[in-house]
Amino acid sequence: MQLRFLGGAQEVGRSAIMLKDDRTLMMDFGIKLDHKIEYPSSIPKMDALIISHAHLDHSGYSAAVYNEFSIPTFGTLPTMDLSTLLLEDALNIAKKQHNKPHFHKRQIRAMLSRYISLDYHTQAHLGGFDIEFFDAGHISGSALTLIEKPHAKGNKRVLYTGDFKLSEQTLHAGAEVVESDVLVMESTYAMKEHPGRDQTIKKMVHDIKEVLDNGGNALLPVFAVGRAQEVLAILYENGLTPSTYIDGMARKATTIVMNHPKFIRNKDVLASAISETTWIDERGARKDALQGPSVIVTTAGMLNGGPVLDYITKLNKNSRILLTGYQVEGTNGRTLMDHGYITLNEQKTKITSPVTFYDLSAHADKKDLHEYAKKSSPNTVVCVHGSQDNAKALADSLSEEGFTAVAPKLGDTINID
Repeated sequence: MQLRFLGGAQEVGRSAIMLKDDRTLMMDFGIKLDHKIEYPSSIPKMDALIISHAHLDHSGYSAAVYNEFSIPTFGTLPTMDLSTLLLEDALNIAKKQHNKPHFHKRQIRAMLSRYISLDYHTQAHLGGFDIEFFDAGHISGSALTLIEKPHAKGNKRVLYTGDFKLSEQTLHAGAEVVESDVLVMESTYAMKEHPGRDQTIKKMVHDIKEVLDNGGNALLPVFAVGRAQEVLAILYENGLTPSTYIDGMARKATTIVMNHPKFIRNKDVLASAISETTWIDERGARKDALQGPSVIVTTAGMLNGGPVLDYITKLNKNSRILLTGYQVEGTNGRTLMDHGYITLNEQKTKITSPVTFYDLSAHADKKDLHEYAKKSSPNTVVCVHGSQDNAKALADSLSEEGFTAVAPKLGDTINID
């Protein structure tokens, strides 16, 4: 077998990893959301596509495959529905920005018509390959993918993590540990350890309550898929949902997550959060959320679009902006954190509300990555989905621990002996 890297190698985004033997499997086919959108280096011939989870850096170019091929796509049911939501939104944004899309709704429909949904611990078969999903603990439906050829001489168990988190979140148990021979593992936070989650949540809740007590608005820009639902659950557990409004694509994503309750834990917590939260259904209703003390959970998480831009210049003097997700270099969110302004209608706009970042990452950190490698016990670790520094640092540190570890570059090929 052979691995080839068309994206996600010494970079975060456009994950696209090809496993080739008698048949060719593509593990994820995403886009890179940076200063400009970048795509996998090519669309090679493939026999099947596997989508680890719905985030666009893993699924955002999947429909483009159906310009060329009519093949099965494997994923969980939440991944199917959430990917569809994000892909259709990407088309709408391209239309508004007068950009030529790389696929159309007919390609999305074609993908859905060939989609094979798998539950965790259920095998599918393609040629000589067995494909099995396990819970990755990242977002609803996220999956670790185990691929093997059990009847072949010298069978290798190849485990692709996608994005995963080993420790628990409010709505997700930690990732399952799966033994492997070759572990293809993300390295997003290979040089960082996340702060204690309980303390982070305690600080965030304290700050929100302080804002409400002072008559302000606590504005929480969130990623629609994953972070929005986790934040709503946290707000409910701390008695804050009666003061909470939810806006933007986060509403649809939350409904999808609740439509697949077996893919989250504490589903009753999220259901109760939804019942107590005020849903903003039209733009005119946004002024209601600003009339008195409130918590506003809204997209987009990096402030580059979405309803958050309607709110951010209308907050009163006692308000605060609470960022809970990573802010990519060049986005409004990063500019706000570093320089105190955003670009709005092509103009630099100073934001006077204080801004605080709370690390609620749904990715494995340095400790988790090393622990997972030890427990999975592979012969070879392939470090992907991390910056050049992070991917190389993880490969180097795992090599020092006795693993054969590599950090491939874009276009590299690795033979699995």
